[in-house]
Parts: sequence; structure tokens; C-alpha cells
Amino acid sequence: MRRRRGTIPGSLPAALALLLAAAAGCAAPSGAGHLSSRAGGPATAVAPAPLPPVVDHVTTDDPVVFLTYDDGAERDLRFIDLVRERGLPVSMFLTDSVTGPGYGHFARLRAVGANLQNHTLDHPALPGLPLAAQRAQICGQQRKLAARFGIRPRLFRPPYGRHDTATLRAAAECGITAVVLWRVTLEPDGHLTYTHGPRHLRPGDIISVPSGEAPPLTLAERTTRLLTELEERDLRVGRLEDHVGATPSPAPPGPGEATSSPSGA
Repeated sequence: MRRRRGTIPGSLPAALALLLAAAAGCAAPSGAGHLSSRAGGPATAVAPAPLPPVVDHVTTDDPVVFLTYDDGAERDLRFIDLVRERGLPVSMFLTDSVTGPGYGHFARLRAVGANLQNHTLDHPALPGLPLAAQRAQICGQQRKLAARFGIRPRLFRPPYGRHDTATLRAAAECGITAVVLWRVTLEPDGHLTYTHGPRHLRPGDIISVPSGEAPPLTLAERTTRLLTELEERDLRVGRLEDHVGATPSPAPPGPGEATSSPSGA
């Protein structure tokens, strides 16, 4: 039987009207802490997860830099061989709509030592989007990676390197413990550009390798050139996951502040 939409008669007792109004005002805002209780016990407030830190460089005395690859558009089989032969602990920040049916390629990369991390479902610019929309992008990719690989990434890279406070809150609610930007970009032609600081590689640098459309050099060729430069500077590739995201901690941006990197993937 179809229910009819009810109406509140004008003779509703004042006490009941006040009770309804009070109940309506008790809804907690999205992203806020919530109340939980055990059967028969008092309700206790549960604090929201702390915002993850935003990092583009690692402070370390080790002569290491970190190789991070974005999107998942390039599927160079020789790159898999390079990762295996050189034992490179690279981090792959994957976007579902870009990776698409190519997840098998990244399963092979993971099998030879690559780490798979989160780069959203559809690669939108996140600042200004509602919290729920940002959470859907980040948590949605967490679920995709969990379903395909049985993993739950701790690291997240926002598309274009852009984020705001809602991004950090959504990331925290999705289980992310660090938001990873970069100081150095390995361009499609193999040369390096820098967002700030010295115009040369230094220990702790996070290097972003964006996907390119028909780049002049393959992924394996660009990476091999970079490895040659690292050797000349007595640097090696470190495992980013050993240095970043182990423990959540507050991030520096103030409320509503949007930040970005000069170039991004």
C-alpha cells in the first residue's frame, strides 16, 4: 500500500514541536566527530582522524631520492624489466579512469617491487569540490585498489598537486596518512625541472614522473637517464613508504586554504 506524505497539523502540541526541532539540530556536520556507545553505556565522542601531512621532500641523511609515477597511462614492458633488474622501489600513484583495463600491468609491476598508491578515481581538480565529492574520489580509489590487489594505500597524490582543507579531511577519512607532492619533475624529454629550492638533485627529493602522450622518450628510457644522473651524484632510489606516512600528523595549511604546485600530474 502506498504511503501518503504526512503533514503536521496546526494543533500539534508545542512540546512535540520543540522536540522535533531539537532532534533536527543534532545532526553532526560531515567529517565531524561522532558519538558511539556500547549497549547500555553512555555515548562517547569519537574524534575525527588527524589531517595527514603534506610533503614534497623528505628530511634524511641517507643519499636517497624517491621515484613516483603518476596516473598509469604509460605501460612500458621494458620499464617492468628495469624495475626488476635494478630493484627499484618505485611508487605508482594510480588513477582508475586512466589505468582502466591495464591493472594487470601494474600487478606485474607490484610483483617486481613497485608500490601502488592512490591518485583518485577520475583525476579531477579537487579544491573547491564538496567534501563528499572529494571523499568519493579518494575512498573510491581505495576500494578499487583493495578489490584488485588486496591493499589499502597510505599515500595519496592529489591531481595537479592541488588540494585544500577538504582534500586533507577527505584523505584522512579514507585512511590516508600522507599527501605526497614533489620538488622535482622528470619531464617527457628526460630533463628535470624544479618547483622550488636548488636546481639540482639533493637527498630526500621526491621526483614526479607524469604520464605523457606520445613522449619522445619511453618510461624506461627516461628512468634510465635519471638513474645515470643519480649515480653521478652518488644518490640511489629509496622506498618512499619507509619514510612517509607511517604516522598521521596535522598538516600545515589553514582552514579553506588551497595550495598547488607549479606543474602537476
